[in-house]
Amino acid sequence: MGELSAVAADLAPTGTLRAAVNLGNPVLAHGTPAEPGGVTVDLAREVAARLDVPVEFACFDAARKSFEALTSGAADLAFLAVEPARAAEVAFTAPYVVIEGVYLVPRESPFASPAEVDRPGVRIGVKEGSAYDLYLTRTLRHATIVRGEDGVTAFEAHGLEVAAGIRRPVTAYAAAHPGTRVIPERFMEIRQAVCTTPDRRPATIAFLHGLVEELKAGGFVAEALRRAGQPDAVVAPAAAED
Repeated sequence: MGELSAVAADLAPTGTLRAAVNLGNPVLAHGTPAEPGGVTVDLAREVAARLDVPVEFACFDAARKSFEALTSGAADLAFLAVEPARAAEVAFTAPYVVIEGVYLVPRESPFASPAEVDRPGVRIGVKEGSAYDLYLTRTLRHATIVRGEDGVTAFEAHGLEVAAGIRRPVTAYAAAHPGTRVIPERFMEIRQAVCTTPDRRPATIAFLHGLVEELKAGGFVAEALRRAGQPDAVVAPAAAED
């Protein structure tokens, strides 16, 4: 068995690469479960093409559901933010895309920087299980997290002081709702990576690492982002060599 055939057998044991896609993150994916698109879909198709196996997509509306599909064995490949809370159950490549997390506040809010938000009595709406939920859960000392289907939805429903989200959709929301504004400075940098489970063969994980670096360097990721109309997402820099 050749090396790629061995990788295919390990990564796609059913004979089909099952990729978990988060349609809830518009930077990474769009469309419908029947016809998904976006950079993660393009990456999954390229992985499958290199391994000469078909690909099928399991589409979800939240990162936590993609994570659960991967860790339960329902998916072989997923696209998640690099987070310490996930590292024990997920083998990440280096990031392929970097996304900024920002805060939305009412226009009259006194907050001018992310650091000012972390104070007693401040409630921050987040999408449950998102990268910024995990990050804020780990880093906030005084503010309270209010989880929901979406950070802005929770912000609206509960009259919160702050909503957390990805820069592009949050900025679009603020443009459509003049009573709100975005704090310009990011509160976090979300590093999105390709991932599988850590019980795969080392050669399989190395294959994914190498392919991601090749696709970043060769312009594949940048072109996928351009096609998807995602100028706020930046191709991650090359991974540091060991």
